[in-house]
Amino acid sequence: MLQALSIRDFVIVDMLELEFSAGYTALTGETGAGKSILIDALSLSLGARNEGDVTRKGCEKAEISTTFDIRNNLPAREWLQAQEIDVDDALILRRVIYADGRSRAFINGASATVGQLRDIGETLIDIYSQNAHHSLLKVATQREILDAYAQAAPLAKQVAKLYKEWSQLHQQQLAYEKNASQFADELAVLRDSTRELKQLGFSIEEWAALQQEHARLSNGASLLSGMEASLQMMSESDEVNALDLLSQAQAKLAELQAIDIGLQPMVETLDSAVVQLEEASRALNRYLQKSELDPARLAEVESRIQAIHGAARKFRVKPDELPDLLAAQLGRMAELESFADDGALAKQVQAAWQSYQAQAAQLSSIRQQAANKLAKTISEQMQALSLKGGQFAVALTPGEPAAHGLEQVEFLVAGHAGVEPRPLNKVASGGELSRISLALQVTTASLGTVPCMIFDEVDVGIGGGVAEVVGKLLSQLGQHRQVLVITHLAQVAAQAQQHWQVSKSEQQGATLSRIRTLDAHERVEEVARMLGGLQITETTRDHAREMLQANLA
Repeated sequence: MLQALSIRDFVIVDMLELEFSAGYTALTGETGAGKSILIDALSLSLGARNEGDVTRKGCEKAEISTTFDIRNNLPAREWLQAQEIDVDDALILRRVIYADGRSRAFINGASATVGQLRDIGETLIDIYSQNAHHSLLKVATQREILDAYAQAAPLAKQVAKLYKEWSQLHQQQLAYEKNASQFADELAVLRDSTRELKQLGFSIEEWAALQQEHARLSNGASLLSGMEASLQMMSESDEVNALDLLSQAQAKLAELQAIDIGLQPMVETLDSAVVQLEEASRALNRYLQKSELDPARLAEVESRIQAIHGAARKFRVKPDELPDLLAAQLGRMAELESFADDGALAKQVQAAWQSYQAQAAQLSSIRQQAANKLAKTISEQMQALSLKGGQFAVALTPGEPAAHGLEQVEFLVAGHAGVEPRPLNKVASGGELSRISLALQVTTASLGTVPCMIFDEVDVGIGGGVAEVVGKLLSQLGQHRQVLVITHLAQVAAQAQQHWQVSKSEQQGATLSRIRTLDAHERVEEVARMLGGLQITETTRDHAREMLQANLA
C-alpha cells in the first residue's frame, strides 16, 4: 500500500507531504491546478522516463520520495531479496532529478538504476490514464486484457518464448537447406583451425607462467649479479656488512640495558632483526646455489612464445583470446555438425513445434473460457453504464500460428439491442468507448495483485447517472484495494472515503500548487463547486450534502 509521498521543487510544487489511507480517495480541483503533477511525480518515482524540465524554476533539483507498506506484498519482497536489497516492512523509493536533466535513483537508501525503480514499481502501483480507452482500439491491447483477466499472462509469455525457439530452429533448417555446400565448406575450415588450436595446447595459465619465466631467464645475468651484490651487503662482505653492524648495535645496547631497563624493547627488536636478516641471507644463498644461466631453456620458452604469437596473428586475436576462440569454434562446429546430421535438425524443429502447439492449445482453451465470462461481465456493466441493451463479445478467430498464439483476439460491441456486435474500433463512439474501457479496467483490476491503483480522469466523457455508477464501481473496488481517483465529476468524488483538493496560488510572483485533505464542511463546498461552478447557491450545497450523506449511508 502507498503510505506517503514527498515532493520538493517539482514543476509548481515547492514542498508537499502527503499521507495516504486505505480505500478510495478522490482528488479534485480546478482545471490547471496541478492534479496531474501528482501522477507525474509518482510515475517518476516508479521509474518513468523524464521527458521534460520538471525542476521548479530557479531550483537546482527536484526530489520525489514515496513510501510503501510491503508487509503483505510478496512479489515486492521477493524482488528486493533477489536484488540483495535490505527488506523491511517499509519500502522507500527516491528519485532526484537535476535541472540539467540528470537523475539519480535510490531504493531503501541504496543507489539504484531507473530500470530497477521501474521493475519494483510494477509490483506496487497500476496507473490508468485518461487516454487508456484509445489503446483499447489496438488488437494487441485487447489480447493483453483478455490474458490478464484469464490470469494467463505467464502462459502467454511462455507461448511466445516457445514460438521464438521454434522459429529460430526453423530458420536454421531453411538456411542449411539453402546453403548446404557453404556450410560444409565452413565446417571443413573449422575442423582444420580447431585441430591446430588443440595441437597448440594453449591456456591462460601457461601464458602467464611463460611470460614470467621468460622475464627471469632473459635477465638471468643481471638477476644473479644483483643477488650476489645484495648478499655481500647483507652478510658476506669481509669489510662492512649489515649483519655485522646490526650485531654490534645489538651487543652495545645489551650492555646499556644493564644501566637502563627501558632499553629492553629495543634490544628485543634488534634480536628479532638479526634473526630475520640471517634467515634472509640463508634463503638468498640457497636461491643462488640453485640458479644458473640456462640458454637452452630460454630458447625453448622463446620458441613457445613465438608459436603462440604466430597462432594469434593467424586468427587475428590477442594471445589471451585464443582459448575463447577455440570454444566458439567448437560450438559452431557442433551446430553445423548437427545440421549435417541427417534428420537431427528436423527432429529438433519438430520437437520445438510440438512444444509450442501444446502450450498454445492450452492458452486457446483458457482464453475461450475467459472470453465467455468476460463478455457476460462487461455486458452486465454496460447496462449499468447507460448502454441499455448493449452487448459485449470477445471473438477468437483462428489464424496462422504466431508468437501470441493460435487465434486473433478482438473485442466486439453492439451499442443497443437487436444489433450484431461489430469490432470495437469501428462502431463505438468516444463516450461509449470510455465507459467500456472503464468497465474493463475495473473488472480486470479487481483480479490483479498490485495493491494500489490510480485512475487519472478515466471518467472523461461521462456524466449524470452514469457518473454515479462509475463512482460506485470505484468505491466497491476500494473495499479490496487502495484506489486513488483524479476526477472532475461530483458524483464520482462524493463516493470516496477520503477527499483531497488541489489548488494553486501566486506567492511572491511564483505559481505554487497545494494539496490538502478536506474536512466534512470543506468537502460539501468542493462537491458543490463541482456541481454548480463559480456561483454556489445554498440549493447546490444542499444537493452536495445529499450526495455525500447518501454515499455514507
